[in-house]
Amino acid sequence: MTEPAFIPFSRPSIGEEEINEVVATLRSGWLTSGPRTAQFEHDFRAYVGAEAALAVNSCTAGLHLALAALNIRPGDEVITTPLTFCATVNVILHVGATPVLADVGADGNIDPGSCAARVTDRTRALIPVHLGGLPCEMDALWSLARRHRLSVIEDAAHAAGAHYRGRPIGAGSATARSDAVAFSFYATKNLTTGEGGMITTHDTSLADRMRVFCLHGISKDAWNRYTDQGDWYYQVLGAGFKYNLSDIQAAIGLQQLRKLERFIEIRARYAQLYHRAFADVAEVECAPDRASCRHAWHLYMLRLNLERLEIDRAEFIRALRRKHIGASVHFIPVSLHPFFARYAGRPENHCPGALALYPRLVSLPLYPAMTEDQVEYVAASVKEIVRGARKTKAVSIAAGRPAGGLP
Repeated sequence: MTEPAFIPFSRPSIGEEEINEVVATLRSGWLTSGPRTAQFEHDFRAYVGAEAALAVNSCTAGLHLALAALNIRPGDEVITTPLTFCATVNVILHVGATPVLADVGADGNIDPGSCAARVTDRTRALIPVHLGGLPCEMDALWSLARRHRLSVIEDAAHAAGAHYRGRPIGAGSATARSDAVAFSFYATKNLTTGEGGMITTHDTSLADRMRVFCLHGISKDAWNRYTDQGDWYYQVLGAGFKYNLSDIQAAIGLQQLRKLERFIEIRARYAQLYHRAFADVAEVECAPDRASCRHAWHLYMLRLNLERLEIDRAEFIRALRRKHIGASVHFIPVSLHPFFARYAGRPENHCPGALALYPRLVSLPLYPAMTEDQVEYVAASVKEIVRGARKTKAVSIAAGRPAGGLP
């Protein structure tokens, strides 16, 4: 196979539709939150089946708004996963609450059993993260939340377009759903606005509180401020934030949303190509999937079987780069970052599953702008690297003796 030009880890799929929509926005004279932002909220709400949607400048902002609007405060505890980006934990600290880390299961998502073991009389909320676009086991988490009267805020940064048990993430059901769901539209995501996000909810009073907090605590936003006293009048109802999404960003999002189903179909097809390529490769494990869900395939998180390899993950990624392939790691566990050491050091935050999984994880390129030839080249390169680095004998760490030959 001919060696291609560099294949980046991620590349957005931006077409003439997005460019034309942005140009039309610029010509309209309305650049900040306005009619296109309102339309984007309407369309996204309909797409996921939520009662309300609020466009924000990041998923982080959405998570923070939800915690603040739910009145999570100092003295409260919020349970989340250690295998996430730092933003998930940062927002808990921003409202003065204490983050508690529950361990992950084999799929990398938060383990409901570990969550249950972490609940105390101070626990107020759960923040599960749909890692890589694979939905968490939400039924178990919703059941736990009902038993202990906890709020649930889903970090769906990776999960736009994912489905859980036949329903879009963000929909839930009449008897089981989260208080709020936060999505990311960062440049690498399945749906991008460059920077941006969306927070959805079925609780209209919660939506109203988040909307006020989103723009300085002002009672009306610029797009809908006119009162009988004129459009100059507004009231500040609380100490809010500056989290609104602009019409320029929303213009991109409107067109991206129309393409999202096609994007996910391509991602799923490419994931299957990886699955087939790695099915008989003992040195790696395929990214996890689950029949009861629709995986959004934001990430293809390969697992290295390090006990079968002479190299570690860092050398594996360097070998990919020598073959002109970008890769990444999702994520460095929260407990390994110096800033969070004071929380991670507590016995109740010990997460051996996450720490064991982390050194094995490598996210391969997976996005609609790739070609099938590029996917096949990446897969062939992975196989060439690991087969060239396989151990001639696997050593049993527990017994300290050879575990037998490898195929």
